[in-house]
Amino acid sequence: MLADYHVHTEFSDDSVYPMEEVVKDAIHMGLDEICFTDHVDYGIKIDWDSGRDVTYRKGEPLANVDYPRYMEQIGKLQNRYGDRIAMKLGLEFGMQVHTIPQFESLFGRYPFDFIILSVHQVEDKEFWTQDFQKGKTQKEYNRRYYEEMLNLVRHYKNYSVLGHVDLIVRYDKNGVYPFQKIKPYVEEILKQVIQDGKGIEVNTSSHRYGLADTTPSQDILRLYYQLGGRVITIGSDSHKPEHLGAYIKETKELLKSIGFAQFCTYEKMKPIFHNL
Repeated sequence: MLADYHVHTEFSDDSVYPMEEVVKDAIHMGLDEICFTDHVDYGIKIDWDSGRDVTYRKGEPLANVDYPRYMEQIGKLQNRYGDRIAMKLGLEFGMQVHTIPQFESLFGRYPFDFIILSVHQVEDKEFWTQDFQKGKTQKEYNRRYYEEMLNLVRHYKNYSVLGHVDLIVRYDKNGVYPFQKIKPYVEEILKQVIQDGKGIEVNTSSHRYGLADTTPSQDILRLYYQLGGRVITIGSDSHKPEHLGAYIKETKELLKSIGFAQFCTYEKMKPIFHNL
């Protein structure tokens, strides 16, 4: 069973990969299942139907998914290719505590199979631009990042897995912050995730970003396993054809080496377990 559970298309503001091409490519490479998880980031992006003018970044619209078109296109592709590959309806919620009400409303509008809860920005400041890190020490921005994630998992429950738990590492110009210094926060986050019957993902984009470790780190994966966490998905975080399905097989071997016996896909927000 090969499944890619973090897939972006032209419905994400940072991708121009046509959804139908994603499906064709996934079939060609032998994937059994994919889940579309395009971006929604309330606080820094607006909805298409918000009545406000959409701004542009590098020529691409800075807006959340056009939900009606997204749902319609996924339905068409399921009808057209559903006998060759399974396609699930998901989104990646780029959440902040103050945006919880907007995501609660969105979640109630559509029959989702899968939701990734990610932290892409804090206080409406993005990591990749360094706006969030600016003026803070490495200790301060790491602590604030994990505090936000902890508050989210304590107060928001309509998600499936936590996306790229230690994403901040990707954008840390000061290097990797020692795991022991963030472990108390991460442990509390993972305990809450497990208590709520949720999971985490392994995001294989660490390979293309040239990171020294997996995302999340192997320390975090081992801690999750030791705490009793067993719900885990694997996703490429693809935005381009060369990303799709990358390092899925290698990640399954890594998980087995840690002790995991199964990974998950989802249907109607319920995990389905498959042997690694």
